[in-house]
Amino acid sequence: MVGLSYPRLDISKVTYKMRNRELNGYFTVLILWGVMILGKAEIYIVTLEGEPVVSYRGGVDGFEATAVDSDSDDKIDVTSELVISYSHHLEKRHDMLLDMLFDQGAYKKLYSYIHLINGFAVHISSEQAEILRRAPGVKSVERDWKVKKLTTHTPQFLGLPTGVWPTGGGFDRAGEDIVIGFVDSGIYPHHPSFATHQTDPYGPVIKYRGKCEVDPETKQDFCNGKIVGAQHFAEAAKAAGAFNSDIDYDSPLDGDGHGSHTAAIAAGNNGIPVRMHGYEFGRASGMAPRARIAVYKALYRIFGGFIADVVAAIDQAVHDGVDILNLSVGPNSPPAATKATFLNPFDAALLSAVKAGVFVAQAAGNGGPFPKTLLSYSPWIASGAAAVDDRRYKNHFALGNGKILAGIGLSPATHPNQTFTLVAANDVILDSSVTKYSASECQRPEVLNKNLVRGNILLCGYSFNFVVGTSSIKKVWETAKSLGAVGFVLAVENSSPGTKYDPVPVGVPGILITDIIKSTELIDYYNVSTQRDWTGRVTSFKAVGSIWDGLEPILHMSAPQVALFSARGPNIKDYSFQDADLLKPDILAPGSLIWSAWAPNGTDEPNYVGEGFAMISGTSMATPHIAGIAALVKQKNPHWSPAAIKSALMTTSSTFDRAERPLQAQQYSESGVLSLVPATPFDYGSGHVNPRAALDPGLIFDVGYEDYIGFLCTTAGIDSQEIRNYTNAPCNYTLGHPSNLNTPSITISHLVGTRTVTRTVTNVADEETYVITSRMAPAVAIETSPPAMTLTPGASQKFSVTLTVRSITGLYSFGEIWLKGSRGHKVRIPVVAMGYDR
Repeated sequence: MVGLSYPRLDISKVTYKMRNRELNGYFTVLILWGVMILGKAEIYIVTLEGEPVVSYRGGVDGFEATAVDSDSDDKIDVTSELVISYSHHLEKRHDMLLDMLFDQGAYKKLYSYIHLINGFAVHISSEQAEILRRAPGVKSVERDWKVKKLTTHTPQFLGLPTGVWPTGGGFDRAGEDIVIGFVDSGIYPHHPSFATHQTDPYGPVIKYRGKCEVDPETKQDFCNGKIVGAQHFAEAAKAAGAFNSDIDYDSPLDGDGHGSHTAAIAAGNNGIPVRMHGYEFGRASGMAPRARIAVYKALYRIFGGFIADVVAAIDQAVHDGVDILNLSVGPNSPPAATKATFLNPFDAALLSAVKAGVFVAQAAGNGGPFPKTLLSYSPWIASGAAAVDDRRYKNHFALGNGKILAGIGLSPATHPNQTFTLVAANDVILDSSVTKYSASECQRPEVLNKNLVRGNILLCGYSFNFVVGTSSIKKVWETAKSLGAVGFVLAVENSSPGTKYDPVPVGVPGILITDIIKSTELIDYYNVSTQRDWTGRVTSFKAVGSIWDGLEPILHMSAPQVALFSARGPNIKDYSFQDADLLKPDILAPGSLIWSAWAPNGTDEPNYVGEGFAMISGTSMATPHIAGIAALVKQKNPHWSPAAIKSALMTTSSTFDRAERPLQAQQYSESGVLSLVPATPFDYGSGHVNPRAALDPGLIFDVGYEDYIGFLCTTAGIDSQEIRNYTNAPCNYTLGHPSNLNTPSITISHLVGTRTVTRTVTNVADEETYVITSRMAPAVAIETSPPAMTLTPGASQKFSVTLTVRSITGLYSFGEIWLKGSRGHKVRIPVVAMGYDR
């Protein structure tokens, strides 16, 4: 389920020097042109000359600097007169530009962006957009694009209850006073995962200044101390005609389920019983159960969201003072105008958010297992890949002929030591002329004969409709229950590669036979055992079977594994899919079959409509694991930069499963069957997150705002003017090569001969001596220098890594560098390179 969808007007000094008569005459021509505009209106994001609040260092008469120093942990002081005055100045400039260009009523400004980027979103025609492009002070005009969602047992799997929470005072203090902002589909505030009546009272969070909207129906706000902010952003969705207030809720209320699910994974209360259909499937908890939740709803049920709304939500979240930003969203398609993956209003806003001290986690995407399917590209973002954890749900169906068929079914068993008659839906149709509905899928009980179904096991067909969501296992269960069946079995008669089968909790015995061969065995047994007359009508049902208990999970040592759907690298630097010198994804976290809170009115998953919990999969689920664990690191180290937190998560991650074998990735075999292959950094980034180790990483690789600008300025194919348009920063600083960016990974996509890159580590523990070792696949030689170094607390030191092409294979070579400390710290960074002869 997966991630998404810019400028500021400070007309330059050159523009100010234009004579008023010349300027007014220029705008008069534009206005006359604008009066004749009849084109179809669309949403555009416009960026303007001049600095946003986060980076304004002065220069405009009457307005003092408001910039946040990227080397400090200070945030924007939105209450200061300087910030308020400059913010009003920017917004006034936005309005002035539009008023001068177009008649009132000929456009609609949706948002002013003033904190992270300087610009606005506006609903205008393509002809008006062209007028804006030619206007003084305008840097870019981009048509808005849409985004999509990139959609418990995991605290125990990650070792939080015993290895992490006790160090912070226990689960009831884990994440205390850290605010996580969720740009998602809203929240269901009445869920027990967000309740406060059974927890210690929450005091105010002085640093957070968000607001709580009031529910138009109940007239109550959405906040309760656990939830500290709740706002929604839908101006672009409304302008585009996509918003339906009846189902999308013109409030922060979650009408989808996705937002409640992600918020509870990161920061839901600890020990919440997951109950469904009379059974308890364990107890759910967020990674940081005491962290606060700030809701910025910008995604909706059917259409996803628009970048203009998402950027407005991000801008507001940073303004409000969130510590962590969770983005379980990604673009539907590349932006219309930009070429570089790192430069667009969305990524530029997130770069400014990081500059302001906010850690950003974003879902990597759900396009796996195919290469170059990532939807999160930039080095300032922590991009999360999805893992399958150790919990599996399996069930079995026993036939009357003695065969036992494996399948999945999160359900109770039929009565022990007893078999029941099988009746196929196609054989119990009330009216044989019913062809409007596919009776075999058991979605409509009224078309089936209750007298023939009652007391028996209903046999149904599982088609592609279940995959796309027009049919659901929940409906099969409801059909079986209403007809008095003792249970149901779903048979998959044909399947295409990539079809994903998830266990669904149901209230009667039920099972899905996912293997086509096993399904064929079931159908053959049924047909042989069932007696029919010359017309084909059944005269006697003789096939029998029983469903086993599928409620208890099986815990596997072959975990974690990279989930099949998780997006893969290599990372790309532009939309012609040229490889970037930057590793993505960054880190792997649980994202498959994750139990978490659900909105009862949510419709995102048809199998969980009306339920309070859901078990779903996606990098959307992996990302809040990362965001919640980042909150724990931030709680322990409140002055660390976002890059330092990201480094701690990455360098302490693991590339081995619980059986101490190298990580494997789910993949397709040549025949299209799911298989396991050795995983690479393009699958898992640095490795699977290890929260306990991340709290004490020993060394960190820190990166500042200027370093990110240097990375952009050094990346081939990115125009310096384009960089300035989005960052307001000149290319005065270069890294020599983008692989020199001080990230906890090294990637060289085009290695010719020999190249040496440098890294700088900072000691965040006691004095320690580190020995540096490395290894690499044979096609590329690797050397590190110095062989060892001793660092005192807070000290930094550089080391170099030299890579040399040994042979041209046409494939990437993978390796790693270890810094092993005398006090037990182990710091690991992955190395990726492809050799060329020129």
